[in-house]
Amino acid sequence: MSPLRITLLLCLVEVLGLIGIATFPALLPTFQHIWQLNHTEAGWISAVYYAGYIAAVPILVSATDRVDARRILAIGSAVGCVSSLTFALLAQGFWSAALLRFSTGVSLAGIYMPGLKIVSDNTEGPLQSRFVSFYTASFGMGIALSFYLSGEITAWINWRWAFGAAGVCSAVALLITALAVPASKATPENEQTGYLFDSRPVLKSRQTLAYILGYAAHMWELFGLRTWIVAYLVYSQSLQPAGSFQPSATRIAFALSLIGLPASIFGNEAARRFGRRRTITAIMVFSCLLCVTIGFNPALPFWLLSALCVLYGAVLVGDSAALTAGAVKSAPAGYRGMTLALHSAVGFGAAFLGPLAVGIVLDLFRPFPAIQWGMGFVCMALGCVAGPFFLYRLADRGIKEDS
Repeated sequence: MSPLRITLLLCLVEVLGLIGIATFPALLPTFQHIWQLNHTEAGWISAVYYAGYIAAVPILVSATDRVDARRILAIGSAVGCVSSLTFALLAQGFWSAALLRFSTGVSLAGIYMPGLKIVSDNTEGPLQSRFVSFYTASFGMGIALSFYLSGEITAWINWRWAFGAAGVCSAVALLITALAVPASKATPENEQTGYLFDSRPVLKSRQTLAYILGYAAHMWELFGLRTWIVAYLVYSQSLQPAGSFQPSATRIAFALSLIGLPASIFGNEAARRFGRRRTITAIMVFSCLLCVTIGFNPALPFWLLSALCVLYGAVLVGDSAALTAGAVKSAPAGYRGMTLALHSAVGFGAAFLGPLAVGIVLDLFRPFPAIQWGMGFVCMALGCVAGPFFLYRLADRGIKEDS
């Protein structure tokens, strides 16, 4: 099977496995109402998804240096299927929702980076970063479809069917993995000579570490937005005059997530041409400006606010593939799986903290509604402020303007 076909097949598995990722954030206002959740509690349920990911990813992804990554991919898809179907049937409030979202996060650990490992193992050379960007950009498509299907199915039937649909999609991903995904390509790089969880060679590579920390900064902002964007848009709609243009908040979240696919690929192509560090820094600065502008202006005409949110969605993910491709390219020989494990664990650690921090800030500023959401978005923007600092702080010893 050609590298392109392998990449496209893995993109399909990834998208299907991600249909459950935004089911809770997409329906967050609904759950806040029916379960009487405050912003902090809602933030915890959203964030614990990434806690499950963090708990599992060091084991599952680093194991792909020794075990066929296809097996890990199948495990992740199976866990996602069971978790989403159980949520649909049994979730009743804060604790049951948190537990089941945690297990759904474990499924992501078995899908996302193991799939990327198969892609990178089968696409060496100058085209590797391009195929990696295709795969990482498909993450945005999966989230976009998750937002869209969650909102549409809930409006059509109810929220439990939305989670049930996510479980069915994970089952299809499992079937494709078992029948069509090729085994992880065996290469000398896959043969580590050290301990299974030896991360020291990766941590000693300042270039790799720069991309890992930059990715964490990116993920803080990205998942802060993806968790709270629907709630923010619903709040904005409450400020609009009667009869004004007001499309569904989940449809706007779908659009700003979907546009991330071409934006991420374009960002990586720009990084190859103009230099990775320079391109990532420019994207993060622009992202910061958009983030703060949107946060402090929820009363803008809804058509204008929606357009700004979609633009922000494009800019925000523009550095995603560039950061991941940089980490893959700079990984120490024989430690690509461990590099991806650290890259993912640190990044999703920030994805866990970001939504929770925003929820806490929103509750802290509840007595000040005029600036409540603005301060929440300032909290998100801390990521795009920290990213360039990490890249340039490590620039003097290792990281360079690579392509």
